[in-house]
Order: sequence, then structure tokens, then C-alpha cells
Amino acid sequence: MNTASGPVVDFGYRTFGVQHRHWSGTVSARAVLVTLAITAATVFGVILSISTGTSDIPLDQVVGGLLGTADGGTVLVVREWRMPRALLAALFGIALGMSGAVFQSLTRNPLGSPDIIGFSAGSYTGALIVILVTGGGYYAVATGALLGGIATALVVFVLAYRRGVQGFRLIIVGIGVSALLAALNTYLMLKASTEQQLTAGVWGSGSLNGLSVAELVPVVVVLVVLVPAVLALSPALRVLELGDDAAGSLGSRPTGIRLAAIVLGVALVALVTAAAGPIAFIALVAPQIARRLTRSAGVGLIAAGMTGALLLVLSDFLAQRLFAPLQLPVGIVTVSVGGIYFVWLLIRETRRR
Repeated sequence: MNTASGPVVDFGYRTFGVQHRHWSGTVSARAVLVTLAITAATVFGVILSISTGTSDIPLDQVVGGLLGTADGGTVLVVREWRMPRALLAALFGIALGMSGAVFQSLTRNPLGSPDIIGFSAGSYTGALIVILVTGGGYYAVATGALLGGIATALVVFVLAYRRGVQGFRLIIVGIGVSALLAALNTYLMLKASTEQQLTAGVWGSGSLNGLSVAELVPVVVVLVVLVPAVLALSPALRVLELGDDAAGSLGSRPTGIRLAAIVLGVALVALVTAAAGPIAFIALVAPQIARRLTRSAGVGLIAAGMTGALLLVLSDFLAQRLFAPLQLPVGIVTVSVGGIYFVWLLIRETRRR
């Protein structure tokens, strides 16, 4: 079959040809429809989170609160309390879902997520050092999380490098480094004061409680930079999935692409860790759920990001309401759901062998 953009291979389902100056490919119609459906569900989840709580707010009042035409109390609750938290849950989910998709594409393994490889632990270590040494502050913690994640990524990359980086070797080395960092984090907590332990413990559980517009603005700014950069790298990642030899014969530079992808993936994780602490399992689960829903051969970045957004919005909704008025850290919910998925994935992979 041919289209205006060139020949398109028949994969057994409807596809659209896409062509750019530097790359071309096909997009599954099912993937587009599924991603749109997930996006719509995420928007509904955000609206539901804003309109419900200790006191429910009708939809027309939610709109009035956003526009500033409702009464002062409603505007305060909607604009300052509920809206930033709901939007941050969606944005953090996008960051974690895309980060997981990047690492699973690099390793060509469903277990290749920043949670498993140890990059999240590195971001946690960097942020924890800043909290214990300087007392914290949003931008200081953000810098510490980013530097900690990148340093961990470089260590794992160097230790796993043997005439190239094999995905399985990267995972094994990452698990070992993650275990060492977990021990270091425990040591740092034992050496800290009681007040520092409480601060780091609450932050380390992964929580969206107390986040406001002050955190929303810098998150949006950073994502505006990171997301297009990751999407621009997507065609190179698809080529890299063919193997280093095949990618090199097609003109790619596997080592440079892999290093750039690791830095961008770690930056996405560090962004979330800096603001909300380590939120586990979204990066692991979202890409695989998206892949199964879209029935795609590879891990789609956009579908994975939107799936992560939906999962985190729903998890935060449950965290706020399961034991109301007590609000759980969202990390507790994601660990519970992700742990069940992780066990199922291990059983599934074991039966295949």
C-alpha cells in the first residue's frame, strides 16, 4: 500500500504514514485512539479530583473557581489547593511513564525501569543528602535529586559497559547499585536528627500532600523542555532496539544515543523526586499497560506518558479518599498496585522460560 508520504507496510491493522525531514514511520490508528481515550479519562480524573473531597463542589462551581467568578472560598479551594495537586499528579505521571518507556526501550526488557535499575534510588540519595545537610528548600532538593540521579546513571553505565551496553547487564548492575544506595540511605537516616528523620521520612514516602502552584510552575517549565527532547529522541530509540550493530549500520551512534536517553530519563525521574519524593512503580507499570492496550510492537512514549498520568491521578484520588479524612501518601498506593503487577510480571516471565 502506498500513501502520499511513501510506502506503508501492512501490519494487519490500520496505520498512518508519517514523514519528517529526518525520519519517517507509521502510526497505528489503534494507538492514536487508545491514547486519546486515556487522555480523556485522565482529564475526567483531574476534574473528579478537583470537584470531590471533604466538601464536594459542583462542576459549574469548579469552572467558576478556575475562572475566578465563584465566591472567594471556592476560588481558594479550587485554584490553590485542589487544582495544583491534580495537575501535578497528571504531569508527574507523564514524566514517570515516559521515563519508564525510555529505559524499557533501552534495555529491551519490561523490568528496565528507573525503579529497578536504581536511578530513582540515586535521585533519592541526592535529595536526602541535601535535606540532611542544608535543611532542604525546593530548588536545592531538586538540584540534589538531579545530580544524584545522573551520578548514579553514569556509575551504572560505566560498570555495565563492555564493548557496548547490554540491556540485561544494565539491569543487573543497576539492581546492585540500588541495593548499595538503599544501605547508604538507611545509614544517612540513622545519623540524622529526629526532626530531619521525620522530614526525610515523610518526603521519602512519595506524597503530593501540600503541593501548590509554587511547585506547579517550575514543573511545567522543566517538562516543556524535557518532553520535546525525549520525543525527538524517540526515532533513534526505535532504531536502537534493533541492536547496536544494526543501529550503527544505519548511521546511528548507539553510545551517544544511549547516554542522552539515560540523562533525559533520569531528569524526568529527578523532577518528580524533587517535588514529591520517590513515587514507585508508575515508571515500571505504565509503559507495559500502554503497550498492551495499543498492541504495539515497541514502547510508545506518548501512550506510556498518558497511561502514567491516568494511573497517578487515580492513585492520588484513592490516597485522598480511602481513609478520609486521613490522606495517605500516594506512594503507598502505587507500591501496593505496582507490587501486585510486579509479582504477576515475574510469574508470567518465569512461565515463558
